[in-house]
Amino acid sequence: METYGDLVAAEDVLLFVNAAITGTGQREFHTGAAEQQLSLDFLHTYMCVNHRGPYAAALALDINDHNAALIVRRLLETSRDATEEQRRTEGRLIARRLELLPPQRVYRLIGELRRAKVNNRRTRAILRDWLAARPDQTLDAVKYRAGLKRALRHTHLRPAEAETGDFLYAPGRRAKYRAPLLDAWRRAHHQQAAVFELPYTVAESFARRHGIPRAAFLERIAPRLTALERLRLQESARAHGAGAVAADLSRMPLTRLASYVLGLPPTDRIARRAELTEALRGSARRAARAAGAAEGGWGRVTAVLDDSWSAYGSGVKRRRPLAAALACHYLLEALAGEYTALWTSGRTDALLARPSGPTPLGRRILDALDTAPQRLLIVSDGWDNAPPGLAAEVLQVWRTRLDPERRTSVVHLNPVYDAEGFDVRRLAPTVPTAGLRDAEDLPALVEFARFAEGRTDLAELTAHLAARTARFLSAAAEVTVR
Repeated sequence: METYGDLVAAEDVLLFVNAAITGTGQREFHTGAAEQQLSLDFLHTYMCVNHRGPYAAALALDINDHNAALIVRRLLETSRDATEEQRRTEGRLIARRLELLPPQRVYRLIGELRRAKVNNRRTRAILRDWLAARPDQTLDAVKYRAGLKRALRHTHLRPAEAETGDFLYAPGRRAKYRAPLLDAWRRAHHQQAAVFELPYTVAESFARRHGIPRAAFLERIAPRLTALERLRLQESARAHGAGAVAADLSRMPLTRLASYVLGLPPTDRIARRAELTEALRGSARRAARAAGAAEGGWGRVTAVLDDSWSAYGSGVKRRRPLAAALACHYLLEALAGEYTALWTSGRTDALLARPSGPTPLGRRILDALDTAPQRLLIVSDGWDNAPPGLAAEVLQVWRTRLDPERRTSVVHLNPVYDAEGFDVRRLAPTVPTAGLRDAEDLPALVEFARFAEGRTDLAELTAHLAARTARFLSAAAEVTVR
């Protein structure tokens, strides 16, 4: 039988997971960066001290990179507080998560550990293994030079090759490098042609130094761009007349693609409607397959999607909540057998979505329930204000009086962290709410949201975290064997 302490522990874990999915420490529409950072810092400290096991297990969930790095740092800083068994499990979780993090974020993390003087044996071993597994230390030396230098010093390691060491610590020592990339960097100081042999992020500063026109630079560097660099630069390249930078939209992740589409002027979206719609639907189908969900297998689905003014987000997270809603729209379209989308603004053309107006969630939820769905998904930051509180009343009455048998599954997905509440903002106690970062995680989050409905079963939640941890670590083992 569950105790009150078990219920509190389960609520703590759910609250933290929602925060770790959505919070990035950056300014949101309703709160500033300082409040976000302070709130997240408190949660990480609280969880690490009081629930260390679930705190580490969060690395196996779909949390964002910012919080994954914070968890890794806290666990390594507090190694002495863990048991031997905990240290073994944490070490495997940390190693696997570092493999998935962008390298620049890991190098930044290593710099933070160095400044905090965290250099115990376990930390050095984990970082050594990560550095040894990097596919090309020469590329890292050029792209992340300062980060790699700090990492090697912190772990007491030498570079893989002697000339890499010379490049990092004494670049003027050699007249020429055998490694083509290192030598291209050397020559780029005085040869414009060598600039285009470098990665884009490095070449850009050399191009400015040489005064190379932006259009000419983008045309010639295009073959070296990554897929995401192409997506980010495509529109600016067109503005400069560099037509060679064209992203293959059919291969883009769904939420990133939605952000790109929302960044286009409405006239461009209309002109490219067929191309953009097909790309979004194709990406949604791939996301559904990757989640193991059958297309059309969710039955009759209605979505209430928030495109109110607060969906703009902030200057640093521009249109991020709206991008999550748009991506969810196309993914739910793929998952549903019969699908109805209701935007809070009343608009019906998803491709032309834009943040505007108040948030009449209650009215849209009433419209959604009229469609008699098997599943009702609400994607919103939870600021119901037209009129305030109507959504909570509607959902309360629906769940307790009109549908106590739960014929309709209702889940609220919230893409925005509420710093004041240390959680994502909820609509009603009777409706489970889960944090949402990327729409691709929607099927897993809908499953996870059931733990937030009613009395949370700590044993079941713990079993779920253990299963996710096992899958997470077994995926690492499969990669190693291959």
